[in-house]
Amino acid sequence: MTTATTPQFLDLKALATLQHMRFATRHRIEGSYSGRHRSRQQGGAGEFVDFRQYTPGEDLRRLDWKVLARTGRTYLRLYQDETNLLCTLAIDASGSMRFGQSSRGGSKLQYAQYLATALSHVIQRGQDQVGVAVLAAELTGFLAPGGSRVHAARVQEIIEQIEPRPTVHMAAALRELFQRTARRGVLLLISDFLMEDLEEVFAAVRLFRHRQSEVILLHLIHPDEERLPEGAAFRFDGLENEGMVDCSPAEIRAAYEQRFAAHLASVRTFALADGCDYRRASTATPYLQTLGQFLVERAG
Repeated sequence: MTTATTPQFLDLKALATLQHMRFATRHRIEGSYSGRHRSRQQGGAGEFVDFRQYTPGEDLRRLDWKVLARTGRTYLRLYQDETNLLCTLAIDASGSMRFGQSSRGGSKLQYAQYLATALSHVIQRGQDQVGVAVLAAELTGFLAPGGSRVHAARVQEIIEQIEPRPTVHMAAALRELFQRTARRGVLLLISDFLMEDLEEVFAAVRLFRHRQSEVILLHLIHPDEERLPEGAAFRFDGLENEGMVDCSPAEIRAAYEQRFAAHLASVRTFALADGCDYRRASTATPYLQTLGQFLVERAG
């Protein structure tokens, strides 16, 4: 007999502070069973179809008091115009996500792993479906959305096992993900977007938008990327096999900061032009704070 272990990036005690929060979609979606979200299926809107067990924090006005009085159990009444949410957490596993691994706060990838693991827990606890995709030059890991605890644990295991790859391309992986996900849902892409095929990446993102999937882009930034360190001379080692560069930061500081700011602006412009929900997150901000703010904003 084996004992189940808690995934490395799942802090259930810390997540207790978010126990009444849910992940909400802003658009109509498709799903395979009744849930909390608006459905694209309009036939019989408002017609009662099923019961679902009540989760603390949900609207008490929808509680079926007759069932409570008869059985002592709390159930919500569900209607035809509601369905479950299908969310795929797509995580950038390119080499640049390793940046910051030697710092006290950890790397961008570790931040993404904590955030995605926590979100997978929130989604499954809300009786919705969550899946995961690991993106590098190709799709290196994929698990379609599912709603059971066992499935969520498998999602969290895949997230824990992510190993970054030395690549500066991600478009092909997104196109492969599109081909393997036939249904509308929510795609939440967590990336630093430091890649050479940025235009092709957003061309792939448009495939999901044309399918009328909701796309959320979480742009991760490590604070040490925003400005070069102080000092006379440094050696910079590329994380994606670019080699090493010896230079004085003072000589290139202005040009670097200008190019990095242009990169941030470019990603945001691409995202908004394609109708995505774009938000930037610094790894200097605790991941639970980032997640809490994200859930509050999504709830409206």
